[in-house]
Amino acid sequence: MTTEKVISAKVQFITISEDESGQRLDNFLLAKLKGVPKSLIYRIVRKGEVRVNKGRVKPEYKLQTEDIVRIPPVRVSEKNTPPISTKLNKVSELESQILYEDEVLLVINKPSGIAVHGGSGLSFGVIEALRALRPQARFLELVHRIDRDTSGILLVAKKRSALRNLHEQLREKTVQKDYLALVRGQWQSHTKAIKAPLLKNELASSERIVRVSEEGKPSETRFTIEERYKTATLIKASPVTGRTHQIRVHTQFAGHPIALDDKYGDREFDANMQTLGLNRLFLHAHSIRFTHPRTEEEMVITAPLDNHLKSVLTKLRSEK
Repeated sequence: MTTEKVISAKVQFITISEDESGQRLDNFLLAKLKGVPKSLIYRIVRKGEVRVNKGRVKPEYKLQTEDIVRIPPVRVSEKNTPPISTKLNKVSELESQILYEDEVLLVINKPSGIAVHGGSGLSFGVIEALRALRPQARFLELVHRIDRDTSGILLVAKKRSALRNLHEQLREKTVQKDYLALVRGQWQSHTKAIKAPLLKNELASSERIVRVSEEGKPSETRFTIEERYKTATLIKASPVTGRTHQIRVHTQFAGHPIALDDKYGDREFDANMQTLGLNRLFLHAHSIRFTHPRTEEEMVITAPLDNHLKSVLTKLRSEK
């Protein structure tokens, strides 16, 4: 059963502020008309129902300060799924996971099992949850992404200027991200970096699988050993590039897949780790270093491992 949801009941005229300038029209509309499919956004732009300064524009048009955007009334059909408020127990946990916050930036220690955004059959993710918790916030956007099953540091911009600045730092590769991963076997000390091109494939089920291929994009991850155990190694992985599933595929390529990786893992190793109580992918975005977009000071933020992962490491140490 479906119902009709009113996103915008009347024509809106929005004057673009300096903080909103520079973004594409389609991205601006997706943020303003939350819950509206991309296909509908492109349709109303193509038909000329969306106007900028009374004229037709293309979806990729870059908005400028003082532009006036006309947004028509919008209604969409929606399935009768539980509203996000019914999931607030899980959502409200995010509030206690905030590691740092100021007027332009928010850093959260994302739990494993929560996607960073809705889509692909998921009704909500971290960004939708934060918007539900803070309905007064005018702007909340992901700076980057991490996999649903990966825990750890996630940056969220509270100002468009901060988002642009941090995206520039990511492009210039001046942001350092370090992950902790538990991998199968004894990681070789001489394996300090893996440079293996990665090719992304999408299966008929829309599932994404990445593999090492000469046809892929250049990719590099640097590694250091944190702690050795009888049947596993805790490593620090620092991606130089930011490809989909990069650390997971590079560790598999090295012959040391990550524990409980349902796409690239080893079943026998996973079964052994499950006997120690591990019930999730052991990959954690542990720390990040970047320049604050407003103060320009160097920021280093660390997200501690959760108690579940710590308990697994404690049991591994007892096996030595």
